[in-house]
Amino acid sequence: MAAVAAATVVGVCLTVGSASAGTLSGSLYRDPSSAVVRWVAANPGDSRTAVIRDKIASQPQARWFANFNPSTVQSEVSGHIGAANAAQQIPVLAVYEITNRDCGGASAGGAPDLNQYQTWVSNFARGLGNQTVIIILETDSLALLTCLSSGEISARNEAISTATRTIKSANPNAKVYLDGGHSTWNSAGETANRLRAAGVQYADGFFTNVSNYNSTSGEANFGRNVISALNGMGISGKRQVIDTSRNGGASGDWCGDDNTDRRIGQYPTTSTGDSNIDAYLWVKPPGEADGCRYTAGSFQPDLAFSLANGAPNPPTTAPPTTTPPTTTPPTTTPPTTTPPTTPPPNSSPPTGDGCYADVAVNQWAEGFTATVTVTAGKSDINGWKVTVELPAGAAVTGTWNAQASGTSGTVQFTNVSYNGRVAGRQSTTFGFQGTGTGPGRIAVCVG
Repeated sequence: MAAVAAATVVGVCLTVGSASAGTLSGSLYRDPSSAVVRWVAANPGDSRTAVIRDKIASQPQARWFANFNPSTVQSEVSGHIGAANAAQQIPVLAVYEITNRDCGGASAGGAPDLNQYQTWVSNFARGLGNQTVIIILETDSLALLTCLSSGEISARNEAISTATRTIKSANPNAKVYLDGGHSTWNSAGETANRLRAAGVQYADGFFTNVSNYNSTSGEANFGRNVISALNGMGISGKRQVIDTSRNGGASGDWCGDDNTDRRIGQYPTTSTGDSNIDAYLWVKPPGEADGCRYTAGSFQPDLAFSLANGAPNPPTTAPPTTTPPTTTPPTTTPPTTTPPTTPPPNSSPPTGDGCYADVAVNQWAEGFTATVTVTAGKSDINGWKVTVELPAGAAVTGTWNAQASGTSGTVQFTNVSYNGRVAGRQSTTFGFQGTGTGPGRIAVCVG
């Protein structure tokens, strides 16, 4: 799918300048490969494009790391951080990998167990570099505990505390914020208790309102009460960041997939004018679904347009320092690293037309993740199918960048809309997670 020029994709960019309060200053990083930027690039003639481009795609948003991919997460993080550092901007990374996340709800998933979670976090932290980076650590992990036993809550608290210290040790300039829920969930006192139990003393503060719609003023007041409660516990110097990505209109029902009364809120900035608040961020990317009407995390242009239409224009400043991609990677939270242009070592690329599939498996005691590289032959392919033979007792539990037919035995994976076309001698990737023993190295590809 052809991309358009950078000037067509982005109308205005983020606010640049020093913070008037809080502990952060500088401009936030706008990822040129985000789902909304890719959609704008691919749909220049859509009637919604101008509004989505100018009011959403122009803005810095968090990059989510939400897949259990311990073998590749370091390189994914390093690539993202490197681009942000080159742009001299502050990246926002949302870590969403805790075991039993979302209590098995619409965004279920995460690491298979907490030991493997720490392995993933250690690899994640090694990619962070040494410059300022904002880490939103595990949305809902402390506000939503209803599915956990007391022992599981204690284990989660220890895991989050350890993760915070691991990240801080790897990059002392990382700003780490823990889950503070939001102002219409748990009380400020209860929120402070949960933050303390999860090691907020090692973090820079807490975040609130991620994926929610409460007003900025209400969240700020709630944050002051949480900070006051923490001060009363002897934990001082903690600050708040607020997700303002969708709180410019109606509040209420948590799911925004069907609500047309929502609007984007305050544009992302580190200049908050409030000494308790380090930043207003777009943690939940506007236009990504909540999991009610659409698949959780998928980008939906009608949702983006509903949020942006009628919202104020953002401040106009200098154009972005990076350009949009010329390919169309995935639109949700699965891995989005640039695929290799040649197959991995020891594989045999096709000599004629068609395609070749090579499988790399990361195995642990009770399950596995598999990354499959699909490489075109000498000619372009427009659509591919990969057949994988799973050993007895193995089953697929999740897939990204492809659609799966079946879960055990012979499983067929088919491209999705954004990665079906692969140029000659080029590659794309997809992956899946499962229980039992992973598949062999070679799969059958038809293109």
